[in-house]
Amino acid sequence: MEVGVFDRKWIEEHLDTLPFWQQSAYTDFAATIADEENTFPCVPARMGFLSNHLRYSFIEDPRKEQSINELAQCLKEFTESSRTFGKYTTLTVFFHSPQDMLASYKVEDYQQLFWTILNHLTKIDDLEWPEEIPTDPAHNEWEFCFNGEPYFISCATPAHKMRRSRHFSTLLMAIQPRWIFEEMNDSTAFGRKLKKLIRQRIANYDALPGHPDLKWYGQEDSYEWKQYFLSDDNQSPPKCPFLRMSQK
Repeated sequence: MEVGVFDRKWIEEHLDTLPFWQQSAYTDFAATIADEENTFPCVPARMGFLSNHLRYSFIEDPRKEQSINELAQCLKEFTESSRTFGKYTTLTVFFHSPQDMLASYKVEDYQQLFWTILNHLTKIDDLEWPEEIPTDPAHNEWEFCFNGEPYFISCATPAHKMRRSRHFSTLLMAIQPRWIFEEMNDSTAFGRKLKKLIRQRIANYDALPGHPDLKWYGQEDSYEWKQYFLSDDNQSPPKCPFLRMSQK
């Protein structure tokens, strides 16, 4: 199977032809996000799945440089067409997590790997950082950018146990373009209602309360990088591991 960006319809039509790990990752995801009895907390992700707004990519071992290069290709492809996919679109990236990773990686190992991936992505980014987005992660309006587009990223791993909303059978990244949040923020009634609903669902879904770092983009004490990869407790890293050279 070639590396690319696929929709739900294509995957389900071709599921039997995919490598086993890809079949397993997709069916696990579909079962989790569409579960009627134990509703997944992220309402936009659930809506995106049911409406076929989500797009999917399958990437091999995330520890390999070639895999990150392929992720960059997929993200470029997604960026070019994302505004035609629907208002809840997200690029859902499933990484092949070999048995040695599953057996030995702890949450902290996945966290380090996550930032290694983002650091490599920004290193091979062909476009300049968007002028309207601060380059310093300590700024409350910073957001990870690639190919000229700001993205919010949510990471799930096999090592997360207590925070079940951040658990998945393989390493997963949900890469959301910033523009999908234009109606979902603290300045709109819809956004405030959605936030309340998501918090309630997290409380029911996870074995511990919502992480204290979860806040709206742009709030004075909100830092997006802290929300990308949440710990399996309420700890927060003291410093952002993201590195970007100012000159290419």
